Amino acid sequence: MPLPRPTDQQREVLYLPAEGHTVVLGTAGSGKTTLAILRAAHLASEDTDHGGRTLLLTYNRALVAYFEYLKEQGDLDKVVVENYHKFARGYLNRQGLMGANWICGPDIRLGFIQRAVDKYASSDGRWETLKKRGNSFISEEIAWIQRQGVRNIDAYERIERAGRATPLTAQQRHLVFEIYESYQRIRSRQGRRYDWEDIAISVSDAFDADQDRRRYRHIVIDEGQDFSPEMIRSLVKAAPSNGSVTFFGDTAQQIYGRRTTWRSAGLKVQKVWEFRYNFRNSAQIASFAKAITEMPHYAGVEDLVVPETPTAEGPLPTLVKVANRAVEIDLVTREAAKASRNSTVAILFRKREDESWVTKRFPDATRLHREMSIWSPEPGVFYGTYHSAKGLEFDVVLLPFLTDDRLPSLDEIAAHGPEEAAAGDAKLLYVGCTRARKRLILSYHGTVTSLIPAKSRHLQKVEL
Repeated sequence: MPLPRPTDQQREVLYLPAEGHTVVLGTAGSGKTTLAILRAAHLASEDTDHGGRTLLLTYNRALVAYFEYLKEQGDLDKVVVENYHKFARGYLNRQGLMGANWICGPDIRLGFIQRAVDKYASSDGRWETLKKRGNSFISEEIAWIQRQGVRNIDAYERIERAGRATPLTAQQRHLVFEIYESYQRIRSRQGRRYDWEDIAISVSDAFDADQDRRRYRHIVIDEGQDFSPEMIRSLVKAAPSNGSVTFFGDTAQQIYGRRTTWRSAGLKVQKVWEFRYNFRNSAQIASFAKAITEMPHYAGVEDLVVPETPTAEGPLPTLVKVANRAVEIDLVTREAAKASRNSTVAILFRKREDESWVTKRFPDATRLHREMSIWSPEPGVFYGTYHSAKGLEFDVVLLPFLTDDRLPSLDEIAAHGPEEAAAGDAKLLYVGCTRARKRLILSYHGTVTSLIPAKSRHLQKVEL
């Protein structure tokens, strides 16, 4: 399957100088991933004087599977395709800094943090000021510290924490950082040197001490808005002085970084390129997605690229209200079965546990997940979370269970407060909607989430 030919603006970016940093921001469906692939292939070309080993990185492992599919078609045969964490493990291993089971998985990480919290909760009076926020808040705040590359309490006190309605006091920040350091000690005693959130700090520090020739001359980052600032800093250090780093991103789809920006991550550019035209979605889907970004939940998003509405026509997105969960599952099953005869269909969910029924209805469906290694463009049913569908596209997308007790997520509200939880889940909803090329069906039973612009003229409503 050959890649689309670049437009005039895309061609200009494709052939930008092969040294230094390039930042490209674009709306959903504007061809960022396609151009990331073309840019990587161009930089790796042995027919040019800048040709060299090139690394194409993305955050989403399912998207890596898609890239690998393109490699099999011959489009990326000179390019190494990985997600960030595979790159990080490989580099630390070559530096003698990675051993078996040294990385702490999410569940074990939470257990270690709980042990650190218990120590302070039982013996430190300062915990009274934090206990209402809960352990999930502490875990996420520690992850934020790690993603920012904060290495000491002085840096933590100086750095701004955008998006929180009630900031932490200086005393609370001290306590959080002490819990973080206690967690690190507990983890280390158990033989776990890293977790997935702070591994970028170690990669960045290792590059500071590494005087050897860099493995890659060029690095291309796709879906860069979901890379933490410390991940991007480490990748800037991974490129040689005569090489390049090209960053593609869209803050409207930022579902991991939480209001972080490439500007704080070491990229130095004179011009930011913007892709505004949406090549993927029909005019009706694109207009509805734009309406989501115009709601209050998106206020204050930096570098938001306002899309130009495409000309391709299609049916209005449909919001269907049903009586109960069973009826909703029947609706989704019926619509997916009908559309999948000659189209790619994705059923996407906010949480992984909501998808358990899909395989009973569609035994041959393809699950989008982090260990995914094979991609097929053939008609059929795909299913997974909004997160797992990042960067991918389908002819038809169904988004069930869009109720106010699921979006925003109650866990996110507990950890971050209602405003920041709404801001994060609004972006997730935007991601889910913009995966659809031709048709978008949203459904709910009970009360619909406030994150949907339900009164939008770009939406038709049906009640069954």
